[in-house]
Amino acid sequence: MSQRASIETRATRRAWWLAAPALIWTLAFFILPFGTMAVLSLWQRTDVGLEATWDLGNYANFLANPAYIQALTNSLEITVTVTILSVLLAYPLAWIIAEEIPERFRRLALALAVIPFWTSYVVRSYAWSLVLAKSGVLNDWLGAVGLGPLDLANSRAATVIGFTHFFTMLLTLSIYASLVQMPPNLRRAAADLGAGAFATFRLIVLPLTLPGVMVGAFLTFALCIGDYVTPQILGGGNDLALPQLIMLQIGRRADLPMAAALSIILMLAVTLAYLGMARWMKVVR
Repeated sequence: MSQRASIETRATRRAWWLAAPALIWTLAFFILPFGTMAVLSLWQRTDVGLEATWDLGNYANFLANPAYIQALTNSLEITVTVTILSVLLAYPLAWIIAEEIPERFRRLALALAVIPFWTSYVVRSYAWSLVLAKSGVLNDWLGAVGLGPLDLANSRAATVIGFTHFFTMLLTLSIYASLVQMPPNLRRAAADLGAGAFATFRLIVLPLTLPGVMVGAFLTFALCIGDYVTPQILGGGNDLALPQLIMLQIGRRADLPMAAALSIILMLAVTLAYLGMARWMKVVR
């Protein structure tokens, strides 16, 4: 073996050793649990326990049950709404932090933006339930200014508000990172060539920051569609989402195979969302 081949062999072995912890972690906490869940989804719950039927009966039951389809529809509608609202709110906020706030105050502005992340997820949801309740803070304020109360408690609107409050901050960070990495000379060059503010934004700023927007949007989609706490607390179970349905299969029916099948369907929705967004997550050159 030549010296060059020996060096390449040692480098390969070193690379495998360095990658081993990540590979073991992925195998233990993703591949094996996912494989177990996929196998379990092909079984059936019977009166005497679980039966290894090895068929697609649980998936057929999902397609045949309108309540299951509606739960998936509710999850998708809530998630898409939250993602769109979060992007629309986060982009101006990220722009203000990156472009309008003096550089010496930007770290403080970012710290204020991520404060919601420092609060417990459950506590934050219950805080919103107090704000949006019939006799809550919002309706007390509306009554003080002579406006009628809003019936937002235990509704889809409450769930969307709670989600949007959290994910707007997440998207703000990803969009801000894209904005500060954008060379300022590009906008100055566009202005020198006669481009107006809107044309500069449409042709230069938006394409260059789109990967950050889409990364944040995908994270919002993946975390929102799989969340159980916020719809349970703020939605009150009126608009049953797919994670809530999964918990019902486990807690009330003890139907682990059906819960596994619903989880696979949920992961499939996230995978399809990733495939749909992947082309825009790449860095624009």
